[in-house]
Amino acid sequence: MTFQIVVNLIISFMWMFLSETYSFSSFIFGYLLGIVLILILDRFFPSSFYLVRVYSIIKLIFIFFRELILSNIDVVRLVYKRKPDIEPGIFAMPTELKTNWEITLLANLITLTPGTMSVAISEDDSIIFIHAMHIDEVHTAIYDIKNTFEKAIMEVTR
Repeated sequence: MTFQIVVNLIISFMWMFLSETYSFSSFIFGYLLGIVLILILDRFFPSSFYLVRVYSIIKLIFIFFRELILSNIDVVRLVYKRKPDIEPGIFAMPTELKTNWEITLLANLITLTPGTMSVAISEDDSIIFIHAMHIDEVHTAIYDIKNTFEKAIMEVTR
């Protein structure tokens, strides 16, 4: 990925120098030309096209903000109920993530989302223990986390 970004920047600067127009619009045109060239020569690069990963990172950020807003609404709804029927608890969520970076990112995203907090990670890094402010159904909570955060993290890192 890094190599493709560097090649794209070199192509954009080369375009500026060869066309002898040193403006931002010339740089952008050269950058877009570099994207097209890298797409054409994609089979010669060992990794996949880098804009796919950039798209996945942006998608993960939007998923986090969506979950942040929805969980804030849920927490406010629970707190301002006349007779709250809150059922807090800790549950174990098995994870398919392998590297420390992936697991740390998932644990931080869970903790940053209101109403949930990562408490511990098992010794073999296969289970994350999560404290939730209100748990209706454990399987639903696990399914939601796996289909939002964990899936998006795997798209970014793999």
